[in-house]
Amino acid sequence: MIAIRPRGGWVRPVVAACVVMTVTSGCGLSAELDRERDPARTAVPSAVGTDGSGALRIEPPELPSSVPLPLPSTESSPSRGVPGQQGGGCPASGLRFGTGPVDAAMGLRGMTLTLTNCGKRPYAVGGYPDVVAVLGPEGTRVGGVRAVAGTDQVPMAPPDPGPKAFVLRPGERARAGLYWRMAAEEGSYLRVAPRTGQAAVTLPLPEPLDIGPRNTLGATAWVPAG
Repeated sequence: MIAIRPRGGWVRPVVAACVVMTVTSGCGLSAELDRERDPARTAVPSAVGTDGSGALRIEPPELPSSVPLPLPSTESSPSRGVPGQQGGGCPASGLRFGTGPVDAAMGLRGMTLTLTNCGKRPYAVGGYPDVVAVLGPEGTRVGGVRAVAGTDQVPMAPPDPGPKAFVLRPGERARAGLYWRMAAEEGSYLRVAPRTGQAAVTLPLPEPLDIGPRNTLGATAWVPAG
C-alpha cells in the first residue's frame, strides 16, 4: 500500500514560501521603479513612523525656516511692501529723511543723506547719523555691513568735516555723506536715526546700494544743507 502524505503538511510551507517570494520581488520591483523615476536620487524622503496604535503615519519633510520679517517701523510704505517712511506729509517726529543719487568712481560709492525739519519747532542737530542697518529688497538685513562714524575706514572716501552743533529751524535741512566700496549684494532700505539713541525709521532708497555681503559704510557728520 502506498502511503499518502496529508495535504496539510506541505501546503503551509509552500504558502509561506510564496508570501516571502511575493514580498521580496515586490520590494525589488519598487526599488527598480524608484531608480527609473529618480535615477539621481534627488527626491527628499519623508519621515515614517506609527501613531502608537500600529497604524502607519507618514509626515512630510521639514521645510526650511521662513525669511526673517522686516525690521519694525511705525510708518508704512504700501507701494514697496516693507514698512518705511511715507512719500508725503510730515512724520510725527517733525523730521524727514531723504537721499540723493548714488555717485560711483573707481569702486567708491557715495550718497547724500538729508534731514529736513518739516515740523513747527527748531531741532538741535549734532554729530553723525546713526545707520542701524542696511536692508535688502525683502526687508532682511544685509549681513556683515558695519556702519561707522567718519570716513577714515573707507578707502578713497573724502574727509569728514567733523561734528558741529547747529539748529534746524522749520523748513531747513541738514546733510551728511554716506560712503562705501562696491560689493555684490544690494541694499534697498536704510534703518537710520538722526543720531545714536533716537528712534530709527526705514528709508526706501531710490537707487540700490551695492554694499554687501560684508562692507564698511562710513558717514560724515551732519552739516547745514544751505
